[in-house]
Amino acid sequence: MHCPFCNFSDTKVNDSRLTSDNSQVKRRRECVSCGNRWSTIESADLNLPRVIKKDNSREDFSEKKVERGILRALNKRSVAKDSIDTAIQNIKNKLKAINDKEIISSQIGLLVMQELREIDQVAYIRFASVYHSFEDLQAFQDIIKIIEKDLSPEMIKTQLKLIDDEMTKNKKK
Repeated sequence: MHCPFCNFSDTKVNDSRLTSDNSQVKRRRECVSCGNRWSTIESADLNLPRVIKKDNSREDFSEKKVERGILRALNKRSVAKDSIDTAIQNIKNKLKAINDKEIISSQIGLLVMQELREIDQVAYIRFASVYHSFEDLQAFQDIIKIIEKDLSPEMIKTQLKLIDDEMTKNKKK
């Protein structure tokens, strides 16, 4: 690697560490000519499949688009940034495991829904309502019933409530 300060072609690595998610290596480097130090981050350059959109056009996978969709679904929900980052990484890992060079955009939508279902019920319903183009209240009620039926005890503990307990108590009175 060339030194970013003097462009000398020989540098040495003083320290190497894995990042917190073990997907990258952070290296502390030093130029043997000028003595300046800096950090680099290395990650595997794996090709993600190209995305086939509804209109049959193709484009490169965009992590930013997935993140925007997840953040839009999570709007005003109290979910940790780490959970969002983990969900995006899980989606990317699943895409890397696909042997195909292309993937239909709707399959990415399904992957996003799977991750949102684990993170937050309301965000899942929001995303699903757009993804499936819900047209009436019955579609919302149907998906809520499915979610409530399929929740494991662990998920029930970690999820934010769909309906506040105070609201249900007042409704019963």
